Amino acid sequence: MTTYPDDADGAVLADLAAQGADMSQPLLIEFPVAVPDEASAENSLNAMTKAGYSSRVEYDEGEPDYDPDVDDEDEFGPSWTVFADVRMIPEYNEIMRIQAELDRIARPFGGKSDGWGVMLDGDAET
Repeated sequence: MTTYPDDADGAVLADLAAQGADMSQPLLIEFPVAVPDEASAENSLNAMTKAGYSSRVEYDEGEPDYDPDVDDEDEFGPSWTVFADVRMIPEYNEIMRIQAELDRIARPFGGKSDGWGVMLDGDAET
């Protein structure tokens, strides 16, 4: 049995293994990068694609009754996200490296790596 570091990323890897994922086989891992606006999304997408990542942009309109002046963590406003999809063996150090690289790529455009996730049986793990 593999042990993982005692942090959020290690916990997700341990959870994936506990759910029966074969951790020795490649999985499609999705790395979201939060960006402030459409121009930043397009610039980040282009830079990530140039760096060799299979990437796409998604816009979320947010909650219909979102009020930025009300502090409610269950509601969120409009957001732009660039996703990098990587088929890889889910290995902690490589996941950390990719998140740092995506952070570095998107930072000039106001972007920031925002975790990662894997789809297993229709449920997202992040």
